[in-house]
Amino acid sequence: MQQDNTNKRNPISWVPTAYFAMGLPFVVLNMVTVLMFEGLGVDKTLITFWTSLILLPYTLKPLWSPFLELFKTKKFWVVATQFVTGITFVLVALSLGLPTFFSLAIGLLAIVGFSGATHDIACDGVYMSELDEKQQAQYIGWQGAFYNIAKIVATGGLVYLAGLLIKSFISNGLDNHSANVKAWMIIIGFLGAIMILLAVYHLFMLPTGGKSKESDRSASQVGRELVDVLLDFFRKKNIVYYIAFIILYRFAEGFVMKIVPLFLKASRADGGLGLDVETIGLYYGTYGAIAFVLGSILAGYYIKWLGLRKSLFHLCCIFNIPFLVYTLFSIYQPTAGWLICSGIVFEYFGYGFGFVGLTLFMMQQVAPGKSQMAHYAFASGIMNLGVMLPGMLSGWLCEKFSLWFDKPGGFEPFFIFVLFATIPAFLITWFVPFREEKTENK
Repeated sequence: MQQDNTNKRNPISWVPTAYFAMGLPFVVLNMVTVLMFEGLGVDKTLITFWTSLILLPYTLKPLWSPFLELFKTKKFWVVATQFVTGITFVLVALSLGLPTFFSLAIGLLAIVGFSGATHDIACDGVYMSELDEKQQAQYIGWQGAFYNIAKIVATGGLVYLAGLLIKSFISNGLDNHSANVKAWMIIIGFLGAIMILLAVYHLFMLPTGGKSKESDRSASQVGRELVDVLLDFFRKKNIVYYIAFIILYRFAEGFVMKIVPLFLKASRADGGLGLDVETIGLYYGTYGAIAFVLGSILAGYYIKWLGLRKSLFHLCCIFNIPFLVYTLFSIYQPTAGWLICSGIVFEYFGYGFGFVGLTLFMMQQVAPGKSQMAHYAFASGIMNLGVMLPGMLSGWLCEKFSLWFDKPGGFEPFFIFVLFATIPAFLITWFVPFREEKTENK
């Protein structure tokens, strides 16, 4: 009877908030922590390596997703992980003032990564279990919109607020490090409070998602089924080429992602653009994120008009060529705010436009088969791994370029290297094989 009641609840009362809660931890781990640790004086080699590594659970989550079906309801996992994420963010905030803050914060953020990845599994499970196909199509726009609103709130609004707080504390007599510590403690603590409030809300408003119909299976049975599904994935035709394509399509982005915020913030004497934190939040986290959403929407219409087979190479070019913006910025170090903002918006628009092509390729060319959802999850995990590994190396490589070419910060030779790193994406996309023609128009 309870399930019947929850099914009648309007999805608009929980879909936007659930996917906002999904997006927030990932964006914070991926982007906000880079600026936070830089402000606290952590070396960029350590920043890029560890803030990339803590995203590993988002790659590996398909390996434990089937086991969640054996215990409790999907709602239980959504609410529990939101509580865990919120409480852990509060602990991260408290750790920032300690002498060993970096190792403590990274350890706690790794817990956030595991909790956030588990939340993604359960949240998607509720969405698919509670909504029929017509409703899923109806609310997919709300889902994507609020996931991206979380990105704007985190990398735009909260980063902007952090910058204002830092300036305020410095003007009141604190040194730069102390001002950063105090500001980021407030911001990360506030994030924790948001996640806890969302958990309380979903405790009452989120439908259960139902228990698995096969919840009587043992863990060993689930494990064997998982192995079978994984082996079936690697038996697919052209799978080695497809895996290489998934990794190389975003290979250059993996290097860029962690370095760009550091480049924007680094002083001009160190080869950067010398932007303050609130300006980065405004340009990169707000205008850039909006451009990403706009690019994603327009790409869908472009693919519908031309077809994925004909448009995929165009999408790859639009995705990778805009990285040239940061190469030019590192060479000429412009000072005009409108020019820097325009470059960031252009790059983010291309990022959103081109990313859709990879997503659709995984859905239509890699995933189809008897285990379509699982195989799409595996492909997404491989994609995340392909971005994570170059991200881990990006700070070290940037430091090495600084030494080898005697360039402050190493940003100019690094971004030139990124342009060469796009070449494999162009080559593999040009020759990528497609499945039968009819798949393209599904």
